[in-house]
Amino acid sequence: MANKVLIVDDEPFNLDLLEQELADQGYSIERAVDGEEALKKVESFLPDVILLDYMMPRMNGIEVVTRLRQDERHKSLPVILVTAKGSQEDKIRGLDAGADDYVVKPFDSFELLARVRSMLRIKQLHDALDEWNRNLEGKVIKQVAEIERISRLKRYLSPQVAETLLQSEESALFKNHRREITVVFLDLRGFTAFSDSAEPEEVMELLRGYHAEMGKLVFKFEGTLERFAGDGIMIFFNDPIACDDHTERAVRMAVEMRAKAQELRAGWLKRGFDLDLGIGLAASYATLGNIGFEGRMDYGAVGNVTNLASRLCDDAKGGQIVTNQKTLSKVEQLVEAESLGELNLKGFFRPISAFNIIRLRE
Repeated sequence: MANKVLIVDDEPFNLDLLEQELADQGYSIERAVDGEEALKKVESFLPDVILLDYMMPRMNGIEVVTRLRQDERHKSLPVILVTAKGSQEDKIRGLDAGADDYVVKPFDSFELLARVRSMLRIKQLHDALDEWNRNLEGKVIKQVAEIERISRLKRYLSPQVAETLLQSEESALFKNHRREITVVFLDLRGFTAFSDSAEPEEVMELLRGYHAEMGKLVFKFEGTLERFAGDGIMIFFNDPIACDDHTERAVRMAVEMRAKAQELRAGWLKRGFDLDLGIGLAASYATLGNIGFEGRMDYGAVGNVTNLASRLCDDAKGGQIVTNQKTLSKVEQLVEAESLGELNLKGFFRPISAFNIIRLRE
């Protein structure tokens, strides 16, 4: 595409002369006879360079340049003043107003064309720089948005869910799917009585400490933290990051959580807070995926296994890790357990054979 040159002069002879010189070089030419027309042609013709007469009626070249430079879009549009005024003072005035170069009448054709080529090269560099800046600005905006997105995800989701989601937001991984998982429920025994009698600030302080310690262990064993609900916490394993030893990981995490809770309990008792941790643990199939609505989605698991882990947790006494026969069979070489007999759990029609995991085998 030919470079476009706007020539502005109130003398038809000068316009004809300039147009002939430039058209012979393959430039696309547009003419304007005064400053006001020139400003309109800048918007419609979108020139690559302007040859602008210094002395014109209604609006002289200095005024046209000043108006152009007030518009952010035209700050780098090359302007060559063509003037019969050859004094140093006039040249300085023109350059100070925003002109990029000048040619004194009568002009030398070779000099004029050389200056036009020079201005076009400068414009190409400006255009390239503008494009680079736009691309950079877009990248910066995108990176800032990504950082904010990562921060939000990692604040509300476990690290592996956040990382997986960031790698492929539209991944089929986050559509509803069925998979075997191991679910762990935690609940503080005595919390209701404690929260009724303690000051709200004391309750929040205790929960922050409890959540912080349990959260460290969730992340250590790479569990997926589904929710905090007061003193209740739900974690599951084997989704969205698959792991063959998900039940073993869940058991090892639960055992360490019980030990950490005993440390916390010593401090709680000194303050008069009789609290202890009960844990329910179950492994089976569930449906997993995004749960919620546009603008507020959570990643979660739905199925009988979550209900079972929750009910086992409800039945667990302080310091117990309660599981069922099926789940225990997956880790029986790993743990020592004691039978708790058959439990009639809410929502289950048949009694559940329950066991308390005492310790890991040496």
